[in-house]
Amino acid sequence: GHRITNQIYEGLVKHSQKDLSLLPSLAESWDVNEDATSFTFHLRNGVKFHDNKCFPRGKGREVTAEDFKYCFTKLCTVDPDNQGFWVFKGRVKGADEYFQSTVEGNPLPEGVSGIKVIDDYTLQIDLNYSFSGMLQILGTPFCWVFPKEAVDTYGVDMRVNCVGTGPFYAKTVKLGEAVILGKNQDYWDTDEYGNEVPYVDAIKFSFLKEKKSELLEFKKGNLDMVFELPIEMIDEIMGELADAGSGASFDVQVTPALALHYYGFQHQSELFSNKLVRQAFNYAIDRESIVTYTLQGEGRPSIYGIVPPAFKDYDFEGVEGYNFDPTKAMLKFAEAGYPNGEGFPTLTLQLNSGGSRNVQIAEVIQKQLKEHLNIDIELNVMPWGQHLENLETGKALFWRTGWIADYPDPENFLNLLYSPHIPPNLGDKSYINSVRYKNEEFDSLFAASLREVDVVKRNELYRQADQVAMDDAAIMPIYYYEHYRLLQKNVVNFDINPMEYRDLSRVYFARKDLVDQKEEKQKKKRPGKR
Repeated sequence: GHRITNQIYEGLVKHSQKDLSLLPSLAESWDVNEDATSFTFHLRNGVKFHDNKCFPRGKGREVTAEDFKYCFTKLCTVDPDNQGFWVFKGRVKGADEYFQSTVEGNPLPEGVSGIKVIDDYTLQIDLNYSFSGMLQILGTPFCWVFPKEAVDTYGVDMRVNCVGTGPFYAKTVKLGEAVILGKNQDYWDTDEYGNEVPYVDAIKFSFLKEKKSELLEFKKGNLDMVFELPIEMIDEIMGELADAGSGASFDVQVTPALALHYYGFQHQSELFSNKLVRQAFNYAIDRESIVTYTLQGEGRPSIYGIVPPAFKDYDFEGVEGYNFDPTKAMLKFAEAGYPNGEGFPTLTLQLNSGGSRNVQIAEVIQKQLKEHLNIDIELNVMPWGQHLENLETGKALFWRTGWIADYPDPENFLNLLYSPHIPPNLGDKSYINSVRYKNEEFDSLFAASLREVDVVKRNELYRQADQVAMDDAAIMPIYYYEHYRLLQKNVVNFDINPMEYRDLSRVYFARKDLVDQKEEKQKKKRPGKR
């Protein structure tokens, strides 16, 4: 969903589609004090919300610093639909105090003390401690701006009545079928030559239930892009490309992803509070065979840490994870009090429906745990909403899950294991640290990394924290994702990146004769036989 709404909403900053570097967005510039505890943003003049009936006479009004204060205050307000408070929690001055006041039903009248409107075009954010990663967080969907008028008019129906400032507006929304975005004729941005953007008049996102149907429509030319390929069709598609050479009618884009597929343990349970059990499970899994045979090579075995290898400056190879070692698995299990699996109860593995690969992987893991630990695993497949509810409220003991980066920083993955996110009661929702992992050494290293402004030193603290979590078998990583995307030859300026962050404002279609010329040049460059 955010890959669609990313075209509708904007924040103070954004990420580059090419390399995920930070770029100005609705803030044309900003100042950061020496210890990275205060950020001052200078907003663009004249940026307007999309025209919408929530405004007088249906005309969008100008965005001001007050709009950001309003949205950031809502981010710090208790609400069943608010799962983003964690990005400000403990970091922004006054965020925790304001959130607690809303829990008690008596919101502080002054709002969040660390969010200050200096004037219409200047916003200041003050933090409790040095945190240079704050800019990355401000580029996430949690920090997009929207008008109070839309909230007052639509309430929860804003999900289909989107009002933002982006290059496109929501023209047609048919849930489960299609979303059509129209060009924002009053968009503030231009390209490097002064031309108006976006280039295209509209974008249609189609929701087809079967990936094979998507692929068929793509080959017919009815779709311009397909994201993620059916595992069983990867070899076929790659074979087609290889056979066609430069004459192929489409391109395949592949990149390591900032995403991890892993299995969670409920650390507050009697079974998985035992570190030896968690280690035994990790040693019993043959990740290489899962990636090679079950995933047909689409991914990379998670034999390092929780942080994926897609980060350029992070020493992922400096983290020792778990290789397949059935002998060590049995020894650890026996040491835990379960020799040859004796006395270990039948365990339910919970996973969400909606993805055939999830079930395929779970069945392999079920078999491997039986073979190498001699334990029985039952699979419980359920809708995503129920799955999430169970694991967040501590009802699940062992489950399949994953994490896709909200922003390009290793902190976003390690944050999943930070114990201050754990609520006081098991039945309370624990959204971020759903495994309820608690380790003082990890917490200390992670907290120190948040306050470290030197990038090299911060990455080393991240690595050390990652290693502590792996030594402790905090989770059971399975594989690091890779992104696969099919793109028609005439689509230009649609770079792929490890987050699958999309900015369609500069995408356009090349004329067929130019595409043909390019292909002809490529053929001529190919070396002939000697």
